[in-house]
Amino acid sequence: MAQALDVIVPNRPVSPAVIKILIFGQALVAIIAWWTMPISVLPRPDEVFSALGTLWMRGLGRELITSLVLNVQAIAWTVLISLALSYLTVLPFFRPIAAAVTKGRFLGLIGLTLIFTIMLGGGHTLKLALLVFGMTVFFVTSMAAVILNLPKERFDHARSLGMSEWRVVWEVVILGTADEAFEVLRQNAAIGWMMLTMVEGISRAEGGIGAMLLNQNKHFHIAEVFAIQIVILAVGIAQDYAIGALRNLFCPYAALTLERK
Repeated sequence: MAQALDVIVPNRPVSPAVIKILIFGQALVAIIAWWTMPISVLPRPDEVFSALGTLWMRGLGRELITSLVLNVQAIAWTVLISLALSYLTVLPFFRPIAAAVTKGRFLGLIGLTLIFTIMLGGGHTLKLALLVFGMTVFFVTSMAAVILNLPKERFDHARSLGMSEWRVVWEVVILGTADEAFEVLRQNAAIGWMMLTMVEGISRAEGGIGAMLLNQNKHFHIAEVFAIQIVILAVGIAQDYAIGALRNLFCPYAALTLERK
């Protein structure tokens, strides 16, 4: 009984078993509320899963793979560009460039589509460039802040060991923030799935789950729209856990740091 009351007390630690019970109970309540919701325009769960089966027969799996490949490519390019810009902020010459990139998060991608099209053409390259831009501006913002907030004591400790400045950059800035880089990646990779419908709507030649979602939305097929959204949500959650697993694999000390906190 005491543990049950702990869940409504601020800052009270609870056991993993209680957390699992909470998740299961809240998910069950959400499903029941969805099933009994009086809004007739919203499809019931059985209608959504029926639509999911129909869409799968119409090539949902193929379209999902197309979008997944595009998103993985965008994440790879985003990591390369963003980490390079972020780590180069240790050099004063590159700080204005990184700062300018971070301001790009205020720009709407629709307004930039014409410029990207003229520079790169259309099709897959255009979609990839838009996704990379949308994720990079936020990734650099977060990662540059991580590097900026590194304690001065870490640099002094490395120098006291006789390390050169480039060795200090490698040990303190690059290796020392690897776990946080994975966390920034995990948080920002979700942006790709949020932007997917827009970029695949701009160029539909390759198809993709975003283009399929737009087609179903255009014809007001609500159950199909819900089904596609659930698929995107499931893939996004799986991606989130996969990045977290990679973080634990390559940076096992990160979990120990969280436990100490």
